[in-house]
Amino acid sequence: MEYKTILNNTNKTLSSYDNRPLAFFDSGVGGLTVLKRVKELLPDEITLYFGDTKHMPYGEKTEAQLIEYADNIFKFFEKKNAKAVIMACNTTSAVTYEKLKNNYNFKIYPIIQSVCSAIAKLNGITRLGIIATPATVNSHAYKNEIKKYNPDIEVFEIAAPDWVKIVEANKINETESINKVKEILDNINTFHPDKIILACTHYPYLMKILTKFIPENKFIDPAIYFAQIIKNDMEQCCLTSKNQTGNEFFFVSSSPENFIKSSEMFYKLNKLPDLISFDTKVDLYPSLQQTG
Repeated sequence: MEYKTILNNTNKTLSSYDNRPLAFFDSGVGGLTVLKRVKELLPDEITLYFGDTKHMPYGEKTEAQLIEYADNIFKFFEKKNAKAVIMACNTTSAVTYEKLKNNYNFKIYPIIQSVCSAIAKLNGITRLGIIATPATVNSHAYKNEIKKYNPDIEVFEIAAPDWVKIVEANKINETESINKVKEILDNINTFHPDKIILACTHYPYLMKILTKFIPENKFIDPAIYFAQIIKNDMEQCCLTSKNQTGNEFFFVSSSPENFIKSSEMFYKLNKLPDLISFDTKVDLYPSLQQTG
């Protein structure tokens, strides 16, 4: 018998397993870094992945726009009967999670709020660098969450607005891209951090460039901690699957061909993602509309 969630959330029937799909989303291919880590730990899970390529990069969007995008994706996953949704996107985790977390009939795992307690407790860190999108940096979500668990850590945040575009355009090896990466690393090195969080799921795609200038062991990929946290919690909540196929289903809001090309450096897709369009704009928070 499968775990069954009653839509009105007034009654639940539990067993040891739940064979409904596990869902992930991001603005593009970046969240595949999380999907890969989770699938290594939970290979039997049937997974859904949505890349909102039409609105990429999320790091330049307003709060109101991000809420609209995330809400549409969550509702799409509800229709797909997802048992849990993994916010494999630091920007939406930072900006939208607190506003949307209670609106749906599945569990939500936000990357920032999930990993910061583990990162804050790592030994030997007194100075922590954060490289993130502009929206994540402006929210100070990482800094605030880290300080909850270790107020003595000094945190330095810097935005890397071009890094997502470099990955999505598959321009990692171009000279201009390398120079843009080096510029950000030179800046953060003036802070002399003990560790640097790659606070966007796109950034591990750049590791070959990053390690030209800074040793790899100085970088923290939150996806490593996130995947283990998700596995542990799903097991405790009886949300893991049993005897399933491990099939994967991919969806994008634009350019399936570009998505599969950009993903090749990190994750192998067996076919083109399905193209999905959200026709109806959902304006849950009109007071948050912004200009610019």
